[in-house]
Amino acid sequence: MLKKLSIKTNNKVELIDVTTQIQNAIKETELESGLLQIHIPHTTAAVTINENADPDVKSDIKKEINKIIPFDDNYAHLEGNSAAHIKSSLFGVDQNIIIENKKLLLGTWQGIYFCEFDGPRTRKIYLKITKD
Repeated sequence: MLKKLSIKTNNKVELIDVTTQIQNAIKETELESGLLQIHIPHTTAAVTINENADPDVKSDIKKEINKIIPFDDNYAHLEGNSAAHIKSSLFGVDQNIIIENKKLLLGTWQGIYFCEFDGPRTRKIYLKITKD
């Protein structure tokens, strides 16, 4: 089963916790157990799983990724968003998560983040949900 979420980003670089939205999409399916594949169909965005208890983690990730891959570094790509393409490739556009008892099997401190690297924009998140 395929579900699509829409997300509006507000900043050039942003990590948005989408765990609750995705968990709610799982609940709507009434699926007890299976596998979730998350796919981001954009070349300047990504998805990652990381700590969602302390907001400083998001800030630290954004700070370091912008330091490692600056926006202005004499890139050849004419659109001016090469840094966003590189960041997307490093983070990746897919994640797989096990579903058990109608819940995502995430660790105690884990959350799912949509990563915007070329915002603000309206973006899509595809969820492919399969039974065991």
